[in-house]
Amino acid sequence: MASVAGGSAADTPPAAPGDSEHSLRVPSRRNVFQRIISLREGSIIVVTIITAIYFSANTSSFFTTGNFKTLLPYFAPFAILAAGEVFVMILGEIDLSIGAMYLFAPIIFYKLNTSLDLGLVPGVIVTLLICMAVGAINGFFVGVVGINSFVATLAMLFTFEGLALIISHGTPVATPGGQVPLDTFGKVFGGGIYSEIIWAVAIVVILQVVLTFTRWGLYTVAIGSNKLGAAEAGVRVKIVMIRNYMLCALTAGLVGIFEAVRSATVQPDPAGANEILFLAVAAGVIGGTLLTGGSGTIVGALIGALFLGILKDGLILQGVNANYLLFYTGLAVIVAMTANVYVGRARRGQTGSG
Repeated sequence: MASVAGGSAADTPPAAPGDSEHSLRVPSRRNVFQRIISLREGSIIVVTIITAIYFSANTSSFFTTGNFKTLLPYFAPFAILAAGEVFVMILGEIDLSIGAMYLFAPIIFYKLNTSLDLGLVPGVIVTLLICMAVGAINGFFVGVVGINSFVATLAMLFTFEGLALIISHGTPVATPGGQVPLDTFGKVFGGGIYSEIIWAVAIVVILQVVLTFTRWGLYTVAIGSNKLGAAEAGVRVKIVMIRNYMLCALTAGLVGIFEAVRSATVQPDPAGANEILFLAVAAGVIGGTLLTGGSGTIVGALIGALFLGILKDGLILQGVNANYLLFYTGLAVIVAMTANVYVGRARRGQTGSG
Protein backbone atom coordinates (compact mmCIF):
# COMPACT_ATOMS: atom_id res chain seq x y z
CA MET A 1 0.00 0.00 0.00
CA ALA A 2 2.88 2.24 0.82
CA SER A 3 4.46 1.57 -2.54
CA VAL A 4 1.22 2.25 -4.32
CA ALA A 5 0.82 5.51 -2.45
CA GLY A 6 4.40 6.39 -3.11
CA GLY A 7 4.04 5.54 -6.78
CA SER A 8 0.95 7.68 -7.17
CA ALA A 9 2.69 10.53 -5.47
CA ALA A 10 5.71 10.05 -7.66
CA ASP A 11 3.55 9.98 -10.78
CA THR A 12 1.95 13.28 -9.86
CA PRO A 13 3.72 16.03 -11.84
CA PRO A 14 5.24 18.78 -9.72
CA ALA A 15 3.41 22.05 -9.69
CA ALA A 16 4.77 24.56 -12.13
CA PRO A 17 6.60 27.42 -10.44
CA GLY A 18 4.17 30.00 -11.83
CA ASP A 19 0.93 28.11 -11.04
CA SER A 20 0.42 29.59 -7.59
CA GLU A 21 1.34 33.02 -8.88
CA HIS A 22 -1.09 32.61 -11.79
CA SER A 23 -3.95 31.80 -9.41
CA LEU A 24 -3.29 35.04 -7.55
CA ARG A 25 -3.05 37.21 -10.62
CA VAL A 26 -5.37 40.14 -11.10
CA PRO A 27 -8.08 39.28 -13.67
CA SER A 28 -7.31 40.43 -17.19
CA ARG A 29 -9.11 43.38 -18.74
CA ARG A 30 -11.12 41.00 -20.86
CA ASN A 31 -12.26 39.05 -17.79
CA VAL A 32 -13.20 42.27 -16.00
CA PHE A 33 -15.19 43.41 -19.05
CA GLN A 34 -16.96 40.06 -19.26
CA ARG A 35 -17.86 40.24 -15.57
CA ILE A 36 -19.29 43.74 -16.00
CA ILE A 37 -21.30 42.70 -19.06
CA SER A 38 -22.64 39.65 -17.21
CA LEU A 39 -24.33 41.99 -14.74
CA ARG A 40 -27.93 42.95 -15.41
CA GLU A 41 -26.79 46.58 -15.44
CA GLY A 42 -23.67 45.74 -17.46
CA SER A 43 -24.63 47.19 -20.82
CA ILE A 44 -25.80 50.54 -19.45
CA ILE A 45 -22.65 50.77 -17.31
CA VAL A 46 -20.53 50.37 -20.45
CA VAL A 47 -22.67 52.80 -22.47
CA THR A 48 -22.53 55.39 -19.67
CA ILE A 49 -18.74 55.11 -19.39
CA ILE A 50 -18.34 55.45 -23.17
CA THR A 51 -20.64 58.49 -23.18
CA ALA A 52 -18.68 60.13 -20.35
CA ILE A 53 -15.35 59.46 -22.12
CA TYR A 54 -16.70 60.93 -25.36
CA PHE A 55 -17.83 64.17 -23.74
CA SER A 56 -14.67 64.49 -21.65
CA ALA A 57 -12.56 64.10 -24.80
CA ASN A 58 -14.58 66.69 -26.73
CA THR A 59 -15.37 69.15 -23.94
CA SER A 60 -12.61 70.40 -21.65
CA SER A 61 -15.06 71.55 -18.96
CA PHE A 62 -16.86 68.21 -18.62
CA PHE A 63 -14.71 66.67 -15.87
CA THR A 64 -14.68 69.65 -13.53
CA THR A 65 -16.07 70.28 -10.08
CA GLY A 66 -18.32 73.03 -11.37
CA ASN A 67 -19.81 70.78 -14.03
CA PHE A 68 -20.33 67.97 -11.52
CA LYS A 69 -22.49 70.33 -9.47
CA THR A 70 -24.37 71.23 -12.65
CA LEU A 71 -24.85 67.55 -13.52
CA LEU A 72 -26.51 66.60 -10.22
CA PRO A 73 -29.95 68.15 -10.93
CA TYR A 74 -29.92 66.42 -14.33
CA PHE A 75 -29.98 62.90 -12.91
CA ALA A 76 -30.61 62.75 -9.13
CA PRO A 77 -34.38 63.50 -9.42
CA PHE A 78 -34.78 60.94 -12.21
CA ALA A 79 -32.96 58.33 -10.13
CA ILE A 80 -35.42 58.76 -7.25
CA LEU A 81 -38.45 58.75 -9.56
CA ALA A 82 -37.16 55.71 -11.43
CA ALA A 83 -36.47 53.86 -8.17
CA GLY A 84 -40.15 54.05 -7.26
CA GLU A 85 -41.30 53.34 -10.81
CA VAL A 86 -39.19 50.17 -10.97
CA PHE A 87 -41.25 48.62 -8.16
CA VAL A 88 -44.36 49.07 -10.33
CA MET A 89 -42.69 48.00 -13.57
CA ILE A 90 -41.44 44.74 -12.04
CA LEU A 91 -45.11 43.91 -11.44
CA GLY A 92 -45.58 44.19 -15.19
CA GLU A 93 -47.51 47.44 -14.72
CA ILE A 94 -46.72 51.14 -15.18
CA ASP A 95 -47.52 54.35 -13.29
CA LEU A 96 -47.92 57.43 -15.47
CA SER A 97 -49.38 59.47 -12.62
CA ILE A 98 -45.92 60.19 -11.17
CA GLY A 99 -45.85 63.25 -13.43
CA ALA A 100 -48.99 64.51 -11.70
CA MET A 101 -47.64 63.75 -8.21
CA TYR A 102 -44.42 65.58 -9.10
CA LEU A 103 -46.52 68.62 -10.06
CA PHE A 104 -49.22 68.29 -7.40
CA ALA A 105 -47.07 67.75 -4.28
CA PRO A 106 -45.30 71.16 -4.13
CA ILE A 107 -48.61 72.96 -4.74
CA ILE A 108 -50.25 71.12 -1.83
CA PHE A 109 -47.16 71.77 0.29
CA TYR A 110 -47.43 75.49 -0.48
CA LYS A 111 -51.15 75.59 0.38
CA LEU A 112 -50.65 73.70 3.64
CA ASN A 113 -47.95 76.14 4.69
CA THR A 114 -49.56 79.40 3.60
CA SER A 115 -53.30 78.72 4.00
CA LEU A 116 -53.30 76.36 6.99
CA ASP A 117 -50.12 77.73 8.60
CA LEU A 118 -48.68 74.22 8.84
CA GLY A 119 -44.94 73.99 9.56
CA LEU A 120 -42.46 73.03 6.86
CA VAL A 121 -41.67 69.50 8.01
CA PRO A 122 -45.28 68.65 9.01
CA GLY A 123 -46.32 70.10 5.64
CA VAL A 124 -43.96 67.74 3.83
CA ILE A 125 -45.23 64.76 5.83
CA VAL A 126 -48.91 65.56 5.16
CA THR A 127 -48.18 66.18 1.47
CA LEU A 128 -46.42 62.84 1.10
CA LEU A 129 -49.28 61.07 2.90
CA ILE A 130 -51.69 62.61 0.36
CA CYS A 131 -49.48 61.39 -2.48
CA MET A 132 -49.43 57.89 -0.98
CA ALA A 133 -53.21 57.98 -0.76
CA VAL A 134 -53.33 58.75 -4.48
CA GLY A 135 -50.95 55.84 -5.06
CA ALA A 136 -53.29 53.58 -3.05
CA ILE A 137 -56.15 54.66 -5.32
CA ASN A 138 -54.03 53.74 -8.35
CA GLY A 139 -53.27 50.36 -6.84
CA PHE A 140 -56.96 49.80 -6.05
CA PHE A 141 -58.07 50.52 -9.61
CA VAL A 142 -55.34 48.33 -11.10
CA GLY A 143 -55.11 45.49 -8.58
CA VAL A 144 -58.69 45.25 -7.29
CA VAL A 145 -60.95 46.69 -9.99
CA GLY A 146 -58.74 45.32 -12.76
CA ILE A 147 -58.37 48.40 -14.95
CA ASN A 148 -55.33 48.37 -17.21
CA SER A 149 -52.51 50.24 -15.44
CA PHE A 150 -51.75 52.43 -18.45
CA VAL A 151 -55.36 53.62 -18.64
CA ALA A 152 -55.89 54.01 -14.89
CA THR A 153 -52.71 55.97 -14.23
CA LEU A 154 -53.12 58.06 -17.38
CA ALA A 155 -56.54 59.10 -16.08
CA MET A 156 -54.99 59.98 -12.71
CA LEU A 157 -52.26 61.92 -14.51
CA PHE A 158 -54.82 64.10 -16.24
CA THR A 159 -56.99 64.41 -13.12
CA PHE A 160 -54.29 65.59 -10.73
CA GLU A 161 -52.48 67.78 -13.26
CA GLY A 162 -55.81 69.49 -13.83
CA LEU A 163 -56.42 69.72 -10.08
CA ALA A 164 -52.95 71.23 -9.62
CA LEU A 165 -53.77 73.93 -12.17
CA ILE A 166 -57.16 74.59 -10.55
CA ILE A 167 -55.69 74.96 -7.06
CA SER A 168 -52.74 77.10 -8.17
CA HIS A 169 -54.68 79.08 -10.81
CA GLY A 170 -51.71 78.36 -13.06
CA THR A 171 -49.63 80.94 -11.20
CA PRO A 172 -46.04 80.30 -10.04
CA VAL A 173 -45.39 81.06 -6.38
CA ALA A 174 -42.35 81.15 -4.09
CA THR A 175 -41.58 77.83 -2.40
CA PRO A 176 -41.83 77.91 1.41
CA GLY A 177 -38.41 77.20 2.89
CA GLY A 178 -36.71 77.56 -0.47
CA GLN A 179 -35.79 81.22 -0.35
CA VAL A 180 -32.25 82.53 0.09
CA PRO A 181 -30.67 82.41 2.61
CA LEU A 182 -31.57 78.75 3.00
CA ASP A 183 -32.16 77.36 6.46
CA THR A 184 -31.64 73.72 7.47
CA PHE A 185 -34.92 72.65 5.89
CA GLY A 186 -34.01 74.16 2.53
CA LYS A 187 -30.53 72.64 2.53
CA VAL A 188 -31.84 69.17 3.39
CA PHE A 189 -34.88 69.12 1.13
CA GLY A 190 -33.30 69.88 -2.22
CA GLY A 191 -31.72 73.31 -1.82
CA GLY A 192 -28.28 72.08 -0.78
CA ILE A 193 -25.80 71.36 -3.58
CA TYR A 194 -25.48 67.67 -2.75
CA SER A 195 -28.78 67.08 -0.95
CA GLU A 196 -30.62 65.46 -3.86
CA ILE A 197 -27.78 63.11 -4.76
CA ILE A 198 -27.48 62.05 -1.11
CA TRP A 199 -31.21 61.37 -1.01
CA ALA A 200 -31.00 59.54 -4.35
CA VAL A 201 -28.17 57.23 -3.27
CA ALA A 202 -29.83 56.54 0.10
CA ILE A 203 -33.20 55.74 -1.49
CA VAL A 204 -31.62 53.55 -4.19
CA VAL A 205 -29.62 51.56 -1.63
CA ILE A 206 -32.62 51.07 0.67
CA LEU A 207 -34.98 50.04 -2.12
CA GLN A 208 -32.40 47.72 -3.71
CA VAL A 209 -32.00 45.98 -0.34
CA VAL A 210 -35.80 45.77 -0.01
CA LEU A 211 -36.12 44.35 -3.53
CA THR A 212 -33.34 41.79 -3.08
CA PHE A 213 -33.56 40.64 0.52
CA THR A 214 -37.13 41.08 1.78
CA ARG A 215 -40.43 39.29 1.24
CA TRP A 216 -41.85 42.47 -0.24
CA GLY A 217 -39.23 42.38 -2.99
CA LEU A 218 -39.57 38.64 -3.48
CA TYR A 219 -43.35 38.91 -3.79
CA THR A 220 -43.01 41.81 -6.23
CA VAL A 221 -40.80 39.75 -8.55
CA ALA A 222 -43.05 36.71 -8.15
CA ILE A 223 -46.16 38.67 -9.13
CA GLY A 224 -44.42 40.14 -12.17
CA SER A 225 -43.24 36.69 -13.26
CA ASN A 226 -46.53 34.86 -12.71
CA LYS A 227 -49.39 36.66 -11.02
CA LEU A 228 -51.67 33.63 -10.89
CA GLY A 229 -48.92 31.37 -9.58
CA ALA A 230 -48.00 33.93 -6.90
CA ALA A 231 -51.63 34.16 -5.78
CA GLU A 232 -51.91 30.37 -5.59
CA ALA A 233 -48.71 30.31 -3.51
CA GLY A 234 -50.35 32.52 -0.92
CA VAL A 235 -49.03 35.94 -1.97
CA ARG A 236 -51.55 38.74 -1.33
CA VAL A 237 -51.24 40.14 -4.82
CA LYS A 238 -53.65 43.05 -4.40
CA ILE A 239 -51.97 44.27 -1.21
CA VAL A 240 -48.50 44.14 -2.79
CA MET A 241 -49.70 46.03 -5.86
CA ILE A 242 -51.33 48.76 -3.77
CA ARG A 243 -48.17 49.04 -1.64
CA ASN A 244 -45.95 49.40 -4.71
CA TYR A 245 -48.13 52.12 -6.19
CA MET A 246 -48.03 53.96 -2.87
CA LEU A 247 -44.23 53.78 -2.90
CA CYS A 248 -44.12 55.09 -6.46
CA ALA A 249 -46.35 58.05 -5.61
CA LEU A 250 -44.29 58.74 -2.50
CA THR A 251 -41.03 59.05 -4.44
CA ALA A 252 -42.71 61.25 -7.06
CA GLY A 253 -44.10 63.63 -4.45
CA LEU A 254 -40.76 63.78 -2.68
CA VAL A 255 -38.95 64.72 -5.89
CA GLY A 256 -41.57 67.37 -6.63
CA ILE A 257 -40.85 69.03 -3.27
CA PHE A 258 -37.08 68.71 -3.76
CA GLU A 259 -37.22 70.41 -7.15
CA ALA A 260 -39.55 73.16 -5.92
CA VAL A 261 -37.17 73.95 -3.04
CA ARG A 262 -34.11 73.78 -5.32
CA SER A 263 -35.63 76.19 -7.86
CA ALA A 264 -37.26 78.28 -5.09
CA THR A 265 -40.46 78.32 -7.17
CA VAL A 266 -43.58 76.17 -7.31
CA GLN A 267 -44.15 76.03 -11.05
CA PRO A 268 -47.51 74.59 -12.23
CA ASP A 269 -46.22 73.35 -15.60
CA PRO A 270 -47.75 70.04 -16.82
CA ALA A 271 -45.47 69.97 -19.88
CA GLY A 272 -42.33 69.86 -17.74
CA ALA A 273 -43.86 67.28 -15.41
CA ASN A 274 -44.75 65.01 -18.33
CA GLU A 275 -41.22 65.19 -19.72
CA ILE A 276 -39.82 64.23 -16.33
CA LEU A 277 -42.29 61.33 -16.16
CA PHE A 278 -41.08 59.81 -19.43
CA LEU A 279 -37.41 60.36 -18.61
CA ALA A 280 -37.92 58.55 -15.30
CA VAL A 281 -39.54 55.60 -17.08
CA ALA A 282 -36.71 55.64 -19.63
CA ALA A 283 -34.12 55.57 -16.83
CA GLY A 284 -35.74 52.48 -15.35
CA VAL A 285 -36.03 50.68 -18.67
CA ILE A 286 -32.53 51.36 -19.97
CA GLY A 287 -31.24 50.46 -16.51
CA GLY A 288 -32.40 46.87 -17.04
CA THR A 289 -36.00 46.69 -15.80
CA LEU A 290 -38.39 44.80 -18.07
CA LEU A 291 -41.68 46.44 -18.97
CA THR A 292 -43.15 42.95 -19.15
CA GLY A 293 -42.38 42.48 -15.44
CA GLY A 294 -40.61 39.86 -13.38
CA SER A 295 -37.17 41.44 -13.48
CA GLY A 296 -35.68 44.77 -12.48
CA THR A 297 -32.95 46.57 -10.62
CA ILE A 298 -32.97 49.80 -8.62
CA VAL A 299 -29.21 50.29 -9.06
CA GLY A 300 -29.73 50.00 -12.82
CA ALA A 301 -32.31 52.79 -12.63
CA LEU A 302 -29.73 55.00 -10.93
CA ILE A 303 -27.19 54.26 -13.68
CA GLY A 304 -29.85 54.82 -16.34
CA ALA A 305 -30.63 58.21 -14.80
CA LEU A 306 -26.89 59.00 -14.70
CA PHE A 307 -26.63 58.15 -18.40
CA LEU A 308 -29.49 60.51 -19.27
CA GLY A 309 -27.96 63.23 -17.07
CA ILE A 310 -24.51 62.89 -18.66
CA LEU A 311 -26.08 62.96 -22.11
CA LYS A 312 -28.06 66.15 -21.47
CA ASP A 313 -25.19 67.86 -19.68
CA GLY A 314 -22.68 66.92 -22.38
CA LEU A 315 -24.92 68.09 -25.21
CA ILE A 316 -25.46 71.45 -23.48
CA LEU A 317 -21.70 71.87 -22.92
CA GLN A 318 -21.11 71.17 -26.59
CA GLY A 319 -23.47 73.99 -27.47
CA VAL A 320 -26.12 71.83 -29.08
CA ASN A 321 -29.24 73.77 -30.01
CA ALA A 322 -32.03 73.23 -27.47
CA ASN A 323 -34.32 72.13 -30.29
CA TYR A 324 -32.10 69.07 -30.85
CA LEU A 325 -31.85 67.89 -27.23
CA LEU A 326 -34.89 65.61 -27.25
CA PHE A 327 -33.93 64.33 -30.71
CA TYR A 328 -30.49 63.21 -29.54
CA THR A 329 -31.93 61.90 -26.28
CA GLY A 330 -34.34 59.68 -28.23
CA LEU A 331 -31.55 58.32 -30.40
CA ALA A 332 -29.38 57.65 -27.36
CA VAL A 333 -32.18 55.74 -25.60
CA ILE A 334 -32.62 53.56 -28.72
CA VAL A 335 -28.88 52.84 -28.81
CA ALA A 336 -28.79 52.04 -25.09
CA MET A 337 -31.82 49.75 -25.33
CA THR A 338 -30.36 47.96 -28.37
CA ALA A 339 -27.18 47.32 -26.39
CA ASN A 340 -29.31 46.05 -23.49
CA VAL A 341 -31.17 43.60 -25.73
CA TYR A 342 -28.07 42.13 -27.34
CA VAL A 343 -26.14 41.90 -24.08
CA GLY A 344 -29.16 40.23 -22.46
CA ARG A 345 -29.27 37.65 -25.25
CA ALA A 346 -25.54 37.00 -24.91
CA ARG A 347 -25.87 36.64 -21.13
CA ARG A 348 -28.75 34.18 -21.46
CA GLY A 349 -26.75 32.22 -24.04
CA GLN A 350 -23.78 31.98 -21.71
CA THR A 351 -26.02 30.89 -18.86
CA GLY A 352 -27.69 28.27 -20.98
CA SER A 353 -24.42 26.87 -22.33
CA GLY A 354 -22.90 26.87 -18.83
